[in-house]
This record gives sequence, C-alpha cells and structure tokens, in this order.
Amino acid sequence: MGMLKEFREFAFKGNMIDMAVGIIIGAAFGGLVKSLVDKVLMPPLGLLIGGLDFTEFKLRLRDAVIENGDVVKPAVELGYGEFISVFINFLIVAFAVFLLVKGINTARKRFEAEAPAPAPAGPTQEQLLAEIRDLLKIR
Repeated sequence: MGMLKEFREFAFKGNMIDMAVGIIIGAAFGGLVKSLVDKVLMPPLGLLIGGLDFTEFKLRLRDAVIENGDVVKPAVELGYGEFISVFINFLIVAFAVFLLVKGINTARKRFEAEAPAPAPAGPTQEQLLAEIRDLLKIR
C-alpha cells in the first residue's frame, strides 16, 4: 500500500506533469533538429562531396532474390548513410542542450551574485529580556 501512495504523490505533485511537458517539447525539438539536418545542413554537405545524399550511402551485403518478377528475398543492406545523418542530429541536439544548460548555469550564478545578502539578525526577544533583567539586577 505504501508504494501506491508514494506513486500517487509522485504523479500528482507535478513531477509527472513536468516530465510529460519535457518529453513533448523534446520530441518537438527532435523533429525540428531532424528537419534542420535533413533539409538545411545535409544538402550542402552532400553537394560538397559530389552531390550525394547521405541517406543513399549503403553497403549491400546480399542482393535481392527475384523470381518471375517478384521479390522472394529482399536485399540486405547496411544503411550507414542514415546513421551518419542521425549522428549529426545527435551532435546538434547535444550541443543545443549543452548551450541551454550553460546559459541556465550562467544565469543562476548571476542571480545568486546579485541577490542581496540577508540583513544580520538582531537579538532575539529572549536575549533582549535577559539584558533588561541583568540591567535591572545591577540597579
């Protein structure tokens, strides 16, 4: 019963909602980066290496078996070009997250440095009463 209560507290305290929002934004960001890499970065890079698209780079391990015009066994290929494209996506996402974390840490340090130091605490009520008592004893 304790584990169910603990899960309920976890789910409804906001942790689950914060995590869901992060996942949704992360998925949208991943789509954005994929589009950036596939449509903006890869075409010029492919042009530099002779007009090839990275996703077309494949290593054929076995040719397709075709009988009477039907594919009996499909070709077996290693799509290393697609891997290169996904790896570039990863590097861009990792760099963007690094910049985001670096910016947050820099902002946090600035806010902590700018925060005024708390005023020194004055004497407590008990300390003041003790001083008054001691002064009255002296008289």
